[in-house]
Amino acid sequence: MTTTKEPTHAEGSDAFAERIFGSVLGLIDSWSIYIGDKLGLYETLADGALTRDELADQTHTHWRYLGEWLEQQVTTGILDVDDASSDPTDRIYSLPEAHREVLVDRDSLNYLTPFVRLMTAGGLQLPALLDAYRNGGGVPWERYGDDMRTGQGDMNRPWFVNALATDWFPNAPTIHDRLSQPDARVADIGCGEGWSSIAMARAYPGLIVDGYDIDEASVLDARRHAAAAKLSDRVRFHRVNGDAIGEKGVFDVVTMFECVHDMSDPVGVLESVRDLVKPDGHVVVMDEAVADAFGDSTSEVERLMYGFSLFVCLPDGMSHEGSVGTGTVMRPSKLEEYATAAGFSGISVLPIENDLWRFYELNH
Repeated sequence: MTTTKEPTHAEGSDAFAERIFGSVLGLIDSWSIYIGDKLGLYETLADGALTRDELADQTHTHWRYLGEWLEQQVTTGILDVDDASSDPTDRIYSLPEAHREVLVDRDSLNYLTPFVRLMTAGGLQLPALLDAYRNGGGVPWERYGDDMRTGQGDMNRPWFVNALATDWFPNAPTIHDRLSQPDARVADIGCGEGWSSIAMARAYPGLIVDGYDIDEASVLDARRHAAAAKLSDRVRFHRVNGDAIGEKGVFDVVTMFECVHDMSDPVGVLESVRDLVKPDGHVVVMDEAVADAFGDSTSEVERLMYGFSLFVCLPDGMSHEGSVGTGTVMRPSKLEEYATAAGFSGISVLPIENDLWRFYELNH
């Protein structure tokens, strides 16, 4: 994914119309990918080329809709066909290897299908979002449904699987060394479906991880994932709902991966985090790699984060009474404001390079 292209503000009406038309085509592609993902069409084609009727039979879908979808996928350049001029029942469709990685390889950093699933889940809530925009309310996380939850989890999972142990924490030696100590303990706040907790336990064989989240469905999924990974003895998940989080002063490291900006009361949570961590322990926050100030960037990353904020994170945060309404685009200065209000002395940016996320340590 590129991160440097910026829109041209001096474009004329024709160029702007072309840009919007391209956005509409991209939306059509996204919705067609959503169909292929949800119906298992890409997964089935990843196992080998098939005719329309073979694919319909294997995926229990209607041949007429499937025929239209397959032709669209070839026309837009996602699938290949052996002979477009042959009879529709004879054409053989295939998924190119390079596209397979993007659409079905759950371990690849290029796996982008969850982005489509997540944003489609947001789009399905547009009527509720319009009400929230008019009235100042919100759309709670659970209302977005399974597609939002699994989209968020699957979107971040490849990064935890591939980068956490080989890139992220090894580039922050004090964090890495603390996690490497025998029987070290981590509290993973806002753990979601648990992939960050599981990745840490895999990377550090002596580590004990407690994951905490307010979403019951996410916690149940996280427990299943830990059991499937045979890590339930070292990775435990807890649902919290306004109650105290964990034991006081026992954790060597507290992690908060991509969740502070979602919190309705981030200062209150960070105050609890100060109670959780040992006096010489570490608090690590991973959040969006947005510019330091509004107007500093119109990059694709900045635009993407505003998209998440408009349709997901801000409405979710605003759904809780008394919310501060942070939104996805949480500048470093805002995090520092929250941290100091919670009793930390400030924040430091950790030397971990990533296009999407920035890593902070909250200083005692």
